[in-house]
Amino acid sequence: MKGLILPLIIFCSSFSSLLANKLLIPMDESQTNHLKAYGFTYKVLQGEDAKVSWLLNYKGGSFLMEYSPIFSKDLLSKGISYQLISDQSASQILAEVNSESSNMEQATLQKVPKIALYSPKSASPWDDAVSLALSYAEIPFETIYDQDVLDGNLAKYDWVHLHHEDFTGQMGKMYTQKDQVWYQLQLQEDQQMAKKNGFSKVSQMKGKVAAMIKDYMLGGGYLFAMCTATDTFDIALSTLSMDAVPAFYDGDATSSNISADNLNFNNTVAFKDFSLILNYRVNEFSTIDSAPNYTQRPISEENDFFELNEFSAKSDMIPCMLTQNHQQVIHGFMGQTTGFASSTVKSEVTILAENESLKEVKYLYGQVGKGFFAFLGGHDPEDYQHFVNEEHTDLSLHKNSPGYRLILNNILFPSAKKKKQKT
Repeated sequence: MKGLILPLIIFCSSFSSLLANKLLIPMDESQTNHLKAYGFTYKVLQGEDAKVSWLLNYKGGSFLMEYSPIFSKDLLSKGISYQLISDQSASQILAEVNSESSNMEQATLQKVPKIALYSPKSASPWDDAVSLALSYAEIPFETIYDQDVLDGNLAKYDWVHLHHEDFTGQMGKMYTQKDQVWYQLQLQEDQQMAKKNGFSKVSQMKGKVAAMIKDYMLGGGYLFAMCTATDTFDIALSTLSMDAVPAFYDGDATSSNISADNLNFNNTVAFKDFSLILNYRVNEFSTIDSAPNYTQRPISEENDFFELNEFSAKSDMIPCMLTQNHQQVIHGFMGQTTGFASSTVKSEVTILAENESLKEVKYLYGQVGKGFFAFLGGHDPEDYQHFVNEEHTDLSLHKNSPGYRLILNNILFPSAKKKKQKT
């Protein structure tokens, strides 16, 4: 019997080395619930000293982490595909990813970003694609609005998303909705807040809020915005010293010097060389929007697609993280701001996705001081043309949505240990 002890020890040692000690969550077409996978990864990062490797360009941007029996139960309950692999298999994958000859990279996720959703109290949860994505993925967030910004509370958060807000103070230029309850509630909320903080008009308060959000980025904060919050943010920054609101919305005339020549493009973060649309009956703010009129979009819904640009995972890690996906060509979706005219995008801004034939930028990224921003055009990636009071999108029916993945890439981006961009 004693002679069997040594072979048994050797066998057990060899067997243990083959045990599944690592957990791989593939994010390619084999994944059964891409959106929940982001929420699971976020939850793992909430553990003490937890780390996750985001394998950029490996099977759609897969996640690799230490295995725990608790994880398996959670993954199964959420319908997330996963693989249990040995340390040896994990080492082989990392060797492939880290190889200088591959366009892949290992990004270490090492902290849980604290998330704020900038949104009025009067807004419904389904009004905004990001709140839908966060809720479905089960990622916690706090809701803030103008008072929180004015009180200097932005510094509490790593990541701030702008609800489809109109930072020009024109209520989205939705004058046809002025008798609707939702319109009246938000107008009342904004007017009361402006008065409380010593502003004579909502537009003045919104301009101050936009400037403070920019300061938040300068100090290292990360901003994500969609739809109207993208272009109106820069419009507000470009018109801080003038009145760019028609009398219909604020009771007095616009400044006499309103023109593209007098807009302060040095103060904007993403856009330049745009003109304002001051007619209050035109449901559009400026020439930034590449599709200023729903009925005149020069492409049909069936043929509306945009393409993610490819980046070097090793030298352009940040753009690569923001574009991780299982599809490179994604069906378009409209919004009050559908996309951005290529001619208005600043040269220092990185274009993440576009429709070159339309000269339309759909998704972009840039740096402001120590911070970052990403703007995504359109309202809802799974609702081509979303209307006011329309039923909200049920993400359980779109759990593999490539458009919603773009939103959730932004959620994990602040967690990643960044490498300096070489290009």
